[in-house]
Amino acid sequence: MNRLEAELLGRKLKNPIIPASGTFGFGYEFSEYYDINILGSIALKGTTLMPRYGNPLPRIAECPAGMINAIGLQNPGAEQVISTELTKLKKVYNEPVIINIGGHSFNDYIETSKMFNDVDSIWAVELNISCPNVTGGGMAFGTDPKTIKKLTECVKKVLKKPLIVKLSPNVTCIQDMAIAAEEGGADCISLINTLVGMRIDLKTRKPIISVKSGGYSGPGVFPVAIRMIYETSRCVKIPVIGMGGITNAREVLEAMYAGASAVMIGTQNLVDPFACKKIIEDLPMVLDEFSIENISSVIRRNANA
Repeated sequence: MNRLEAELLGRKLKNPIIPASGTFGFGYEFSEYYDINILGSIALKGTTLMPRYGNPLPRIAECPAGMINAIGLQNPGAEQVISTELTKLKKVYNEPVIINIGGHSFNDYIETSKMFNDVDSIWAVELNISCPNVTGGGMAFGTDPKTIKKLTECVKKVLKKPLIVKLSPNVTCIQDMAIAAEEGGADCISLINTLVGMRIDLKTRKPIISVKSGGYSGPGVFPVAIRMIYETSRCVKIPVIGMGGITNAREVLEAMYAGASAVMIGTQNLVDPFACKKIIEDLPMVLDEFSIENISSVIRRNANA
């Protein structure tokens, strides 16, 4: 038996490691570095109904323990993703993947979700209601429980695939948001998305990023992520995918002890394109260190914690 095998939403994964949306492109780009078929799954770059250029430059700012980005969901649009990006990915990756969907309105989310219903290479939809880098939509939908529940209900009515709702940490009570998503019909919760941050250019005395603030991610957010994964996993009955500042195999185990059934690796992919590969290779050694027979026992044990 593969000791790293995990199960998520009824699907068996080779391991619980999934590159997070927005940090792994459309997947095929990383096949130049290693065989991406070793991954548990892939969450594709955020996709919207129509093409988006994203925010004006500059839209990246470095931080001591991570980075701030304000990309603004730049993507070629759902139609192009289906016809071109997924075709390219199929040539180098053998399993279906997760599509991440963003929008400015309920209708954007609904119509984009419907477009992926009959796409065999997509096995789940991740609803991005937590991006702080767009004006209208994004995080605006993810900070009010009533809105989360209603939007989740609307998408769930038209979607034929498992629905993952990605939550924002920029809220007073993460449990309220998670419960609202579950009540709306979500099959899974993923968190955390980025915190809102800003950097100032000392020469110009102005914000470095063109739209002033953006999403802070990287090692600095890890303790926040662990706390929110822990709280969320104990207030809902659906599985939780954990992410936020994870850089190595030991932190993967920590996130799973907090309550994650699978783990997404984000910013570390931008620091080191081999990050996911290294984590997968190191996981057996970490399991040995703590006398853990297989990763699934961690999930089962934690479910009752």
